[in-house]
Amino acid sequence: MLGFATPFAYRSTFMVAPLKIGDLVIDPPILQAPMAGFTNAAFRQIVRDFGGAGLLATEMVNARGFVWMDENEAEHPDRLWGVADEARPLAVQIWDNDPETMAKVGKRLAEEYQVSVVDINFGCPVRQVTQKAHSGSYLLRDPRRMFDIISQLVKACSPTPVTAKIRLGCTRDNVNCNDVAKVVEEAGAAALTVHGRTAQDMFRGNADWDKISEIKSRLKSIPLIGNGDLDSAEKVVAAFEKYNVDGVMIARACLGRPWLFSQAAAALRGEPIPAEPTMTQQRDVMLKHYQLVVDRFGEEKGTVLMRKYACCYAQGKPGARHFRSGVANVSTPEEFYRIVDEHFPVEAPTA
Repeated sequence: MLGFATPFAYRSTFMVAPLKIGDLVIDPPILQAPMAGFTNAAFRQIVRDFGGAGLLATEMVNARGFVWMDENEAEHPDRLWGVADEARPLAVQIWDNDPETMAKVGKRLAEEYQVSVVDINFGCPVRQVTQKAHSGSYLLRDPRRMFDIISQLVKACSPTPVTAKIRLGCTRDNVNCNDVAKVVEEAGAAALTVHGRTAQDMFRGNADWDKISEIKSRLKSIPLIGNGDLDSAEKVVAAFEKYNVDGVMIARACLGRPWLFSQAAAALRGEPIPAEPTMTQQRDVMLKHYQLVVDRFGEEKGTVLMRKYACCYAQGKPGARHFRSGVANVSTPEEFYRIVDEHFPVEAPTA
């Protein structure tokens, strides 16, 4: 569990060095996690507008699906929307269990798309990826296959760095992250990200940052990036201060609070943490996000896709349940704007 004693507004004496992934310098050493169904180009633009994320990432891309689309002259995956023209640095995460397929896609990403980092997903715990496709966190039980995937990708992508993201293990009875970390480094990966739960845990309970920290001693030279439960600037600083990590990755907490990266970056610089935007400002951010999605997918599809994002923006706020129940069924811009006008959370009245 990631803990700290007393909340604080800034740290004037705590300094964090930039993160190096191969020759790439990530400053600040705060990464945005790849999240399927969420971290598309629209979301990344919103994060980039606020600043503070040293490295952004796409949604995870299925390598086999990419190859099929390519061979059948279909449009490349929507999950690569915006990648070709987007600001760098930018990471693309891919998944599959076949080394040759992964290497083929990685080479395309490095050479054609010129991405900054190719990341391998060895951490996804969802059944469709693990049990059905024998990929993601399923591969933690097969370090030899992981080695083959990483080593072939490293060769195919050079000089673009290849990184890997893992969990602590498949189950609580088989926590093998220390051994897997050694395999990742020996295979040539340029960095390792560890989510502090097992695949069995999914997203339940608390991330075990003590286990993450233990992995550092198993690595000879590559950096360790910690992930799990980072939902405030204070916790980001605590992760660096208490645990032996070189970088941090923020995931679910940023979906409704894309300004979290700028708050964390300010704290790491020893500056006062910027206040949360007002409800009106948060509403405006959400509406800009909506427009970016509609511009790409059209009004009908864009409105449906925006439902889940809108729910994230309201999460934890007074009246959020009522707003979510309404916005979860919208299908037109008129419906979306009406629900936002009538039910998006507003500022709490002051005494």
